Amino acid sequence: MRCLITGGAGFLGSHLAETLLVHGHEVVVVDDLFRGKKKNLDDCKGSPGFFYVKGDACKLEDLEKGVEALGDVDLIFHLAAINGTLWFHERADSVVEVNINATIAALKLAERHAARLVFTSSPEAFGEVDEQPMGIGGDSLFDNPSLHQRHSYGASKYLGEILVQHAVRSKDIDCRVVRPFNAYGPRCPGNDYGQVVSIFLEKTKVGRPLTVHGDGSQTRSFSWVGDIVEGIMLAGTTDNSLTDGESLAGYTWNMGWPEETTIADLAQMVRDVTGVDTGMVMTKGYPGDSARRIPDISDAEAELGWRPLTNLADGLERTWNYLNRDNVRKK
Repeated sequence: MRCLITGGAGFLGSHLAETLLVHGHEVVVVDDLFRGKKKNLDDCKGSPGFFYVKGDACKLEDLEKGVEALGDVDLIFHLAAINGTLWFHERADSVVEVNINATIAALKLAERHAARLVFTSSPEAFGEVDEQPMGIGGDSLFDNPSLHQRHSYGASKYLGEILVQHAVRSKDIDCRVVRPFNAYGPRCPGNDYGQVVSIFLEKTKVGRPLTVHGDGSQTRSFSWVGDIVEGIMLAGTTDNSLTDGESLAGYTWNMGWPEETTIADLAQMVRDVTGVDTGMVMTKGYPGDSARRIPDISDAEAELGWRPLTNLADGLERTWNYLNRDNVRKK
């Protein structure tokens, strides 16, 4: 299939590009490199059927340049978005603007070329919910926006899902939705705008103490990137449900490791895996942080035949080895 990935030079997007190429698909990445990095695509360069277009995913004309590189497009994986908790609070305006406009552009492209589209949403689209594990349905609950700006991201993903479902109902476009839960692994940003697993590992590498928000009792489902991109690929390349043979247009799947880990326990696992104890600092953290998060993945298992295979300890070891690969090569 001829696949276009918006945000394909980012963490998830670059791994997805590699996976699609390994499975024999043609791939074009459209990315303006605001958060993505061209070096993330080094392993894709030289592969037959791979193309890169530097462009703004919010602009339909830039997405069309990607289609021109492929000759046409069969499948669009829409990953482009501004992510990272610090961004939610510092630049809520940009988060909403980019995430909504990029989704509108991707849907217009899908309609114009009669292409299938997979929208990468987030468990943040639920906001603050008590019911766990998180199913694919249920209500979203967001705090009063005068309190904090965290839900700029989650609300934009919620609205993105509305746009996708509207396109399925009114424009007869085959769109699907995936919600990855806290993916981590090589190339995941480990700076202040990144994800907690990489932040902890990067701090450990340079000998800085791990910063834990609150008392560290909040939980997450930490999911190995290889498992997540396999699920995203299946969401796009599977034509019909494995359960009843029905079309998958409009379907939504949660994708993540189906076990909870507290942030405090994650910090201890990082110490165990790396063999390095840099200490721990407790801070107030960000407002609006979710207390618990764990996915119900039963629909993805039944309809796509997908299930994650990599536990957190193994994934942490792989990521730590990746971060230290340059030191290993010098020995």
